[in-house]
Amino acid sequence: MNDENTSLHSLDLGVGGMTCASCVARVERALKKVPGVQQAAVNLATESARVTYAASADAASMPALLRRAVRDAGYEPRAADAALAAPEGGPWAGFAPVGLGLLLCAPLVLPMLLMPLGVAWMPPAWVQFALATPVQFALGARFYQSAWHALKNGSGNMELLVSVGTTAAWLLSVWMWLFSAPGSGHAHGADASASAHLYFESAAVVVTLVRLGKWLEERAKRQTTSAIRALHALRPEVAHLMDWDGSEKDIPVDELRAGDMLAVRPGERIPADGVVAEGSTQVDESMLTGEPLPVPKAAGDKLTGGAINGEGRVRLQVTAAGSESVLAHIIRLVQDAQAVKAPVQRLVDQVAAVFVPVVLGLALLTFAGWWLAGLGVEGAVIRAVAVLVIACPCALGLATPTAIMAGTGVAARHGILVKDAVALETAHKVRTVAFDKTGTLTVGQPRLLRLLPAPGVQEAGALQQAASLQSGSEHPLARAVLAAAQQQGIKTEAPQDARAVPGRGTQGVVQGQAVLIGSLRWMQELGVDLSPFAAALQEQQAQGATVSVMAVRPGDAGGDEGSNVPPQAVALLAFGDEAKPGARQAIETLHRQGIRAVMISGDNRSAAEGMARRLGLKPEAGEVLADVLPGGKAEAIARLKAAGGAVAMVGDGVNDAPALAAADVGLAMGSGADVAMHAAGVTLMRGDIALVPAALDISRRTVAKIRQNLFWAFIYNTAGIPLAAFGLLSPVLAGAAMALSSVSVMSNALLLRRWKP
Repeated sequence: MNDENTSLHSLDLGVGGMTCASCVARVERALKKVPGVQQAAVNLATESARVTYAASADAASMPALLRRAVRDAGYEPRAADAALAAPEGGPWAGFAPVGLGLLLCAPLVLPMLLMPLGVAWMPPAWVQFALATPVQFALGARFYQSAWHALKNGSGNMELLVSVGTTAAWLLSVWMWLFSAPGSGHAHGADASASAHLYFESAAVVVTLVRLGKWLEERAKRQTTSAIRALHALRPEVAHLMDWDGSEKDIPVDELRAGDMLAVRPGERIPADGVVAEGSTQVDESMLTGEPLPVPKAAGDKLTGGAINGEGRVRLQVTAAGSESVLAHIIRLVQDAQAVKAPVQRLVDQVAAVFVPVVLGLALLTFAGWWLAGLGVEGAVIRAVAVLVIACPCALGLATPTAIMAGTGVAARHGILVKDAVALETAHKVRTVAFDKTGTLTVGQPRLLRLLPAPGVQEAGALQQAASLQSGSEHPLARAVLAAAQQQGIKTEAPQDARAVPGRGTQGVVQGQAVLIGSLRWMQELGVDLSPFAAALQEQQAQGATVSVMAVRPGDAGGDEGSNVPPQAVALLAFGDEAKPGARQAIETLHRQGIRAVMISGDNRSAAEGMARRLGLKPEAGEVLADVLPGGKAEAIARLKAAGGAVAMVGDGVNDAPALAAADVGLAMGSGADVAMHAAGVTLMRGDIALVPAALDISRRTVAKIRQNLFWAFIYNTAGIPLAAFGLLSPVLAGAAMALSSVSVMSNALLLRRWKP
């Protein structure tokens, strides 16, 4: 796919065989060596890579070059979505080798379990050899292969540490069995087992435990990618295409085009985005928007591909299909969020790049130290093996991506789409949330709250004149006047010479009289006397209403505009927008979380503060920015950022895009403009303000999981290595701890799947 920068392109591909953070670093280095590649980001949890390369590179050969680079680095190139495929064999897929290893290790571990009971028994040395050798070189073959590829590329990985450590233990056991010297306390040959403790069980059990840990990781990875798989499963395979004669035929969804007419039967998934052409129904959009209740749909309403049709049969005219659909856009957003590295992961990668060489050095120092201290080769090797095994950086590579995958996945299920990991990691720092007013905090559809006539003027007559003048206008305030007249059963007449005065209002002739409706500023420019409405005007503005004035020109229908006699005000029209349901509760939730909420509005200060008080905002605390022009929202965000703390912006319109981009985190309402969603780091799939504190909450919880995972990953290594070096940790316990570290990190991340807004 094309990058936002037209001079760059990006490509996703799967990478099989990675096991630790060092593998990630090695694959990235291999990909970056391909001519034309600008950047490569590899994700251990999704087993995938996103490569950005120059547009001048040979696009046709680039996929093959990248796959070759992955293979030469010792890994398996795969399809980009290979990790999303459910494995054959169900949840126990791939367990057979691990199960065989556990069976072979059981006789070797049994004596260790019997020792606390006072039973001293050990299988003969040849039996230990026969049981441990297949585990070491058959079950452990993948470790040797990966370690060899790492060495060829001048680097190290988890497999290198495991293979070196377990091979050392196996060779030591063979040497002690076959070549122990008389008088050393060890017998020769087959009788060695009578007095010598061999370490075949350490080598075999470590290999088996590591394989068991990797198998458990794979199971957990499939759970972290469940959100993406669920989104892919929303798209049906077949659509019912309707011909011009009304007949139907089934075609693959991939063949749909804009303009096609489809039949959608009760209970089916909607195959593509479109508009209801005929019929009515209710649609379950919960997997797309998080909205739990079915949404009624009738002719002219939009339908989103992937939603479930209710009990009605409808005809759907396709407006977008395939990669252009809303569902495809959602999947891309979630995949993008999981492909891009969080800033904290870059620090982890730097540590992993030097981790394996450092561990090898520590193991050599451990061996040399104990050998020089007089422990002997046997004890020194076993302590060095324990250091190698406990230090494997598996958990380190999984700590961040698994938490991000789980967090973005559960957020998507509840209608919160995170564009990238940077937005997810930044959102937890937000201390101020700025809201656009119209369409975000409010419904965005003004209505006529009150019509206040001048003394001697009938309210119904004034409303009829106002509605007649506005009958040809599409302005939101004009539609509000017409709606109020229709509710009261007032009939309108077509105006004469009606025209809009840009930025001021409307004028025309109604029933032979020149009528003007417009802003206070326009009326003041025309010299209209507004003193009879002074008290009412102040009252309505204090309540947050937007006020217009209706005036008539004196004289005949011509109404000489050039005369010195100003128009006469006959009525005051107070318009107001309704606060969105739940908006006040969402702001109260932010306040309880210690986050400041600010409303940005283009209304005058009185009107803006009136609405702010209805929403629970405090104008006296600076939580209202009024008289802000559309182009000034980005500047308002800059001022809020300068005041300190990260700032989030919530908006839904085209004119909100600059402010969304200027904020530390932009949150776009999914019901708004596409450009706003592209500029934002987070998209809220339904117009529910409650999703704003929910988005910040899932960010905090995800970052907390990342920190917990990194803590446990580092603690296993930093605490385990000294214990192993000082002989307080056997290789078997080290192997168990290393496997447990990876599983605990994965399990901790999966706890995020239980989150609910």
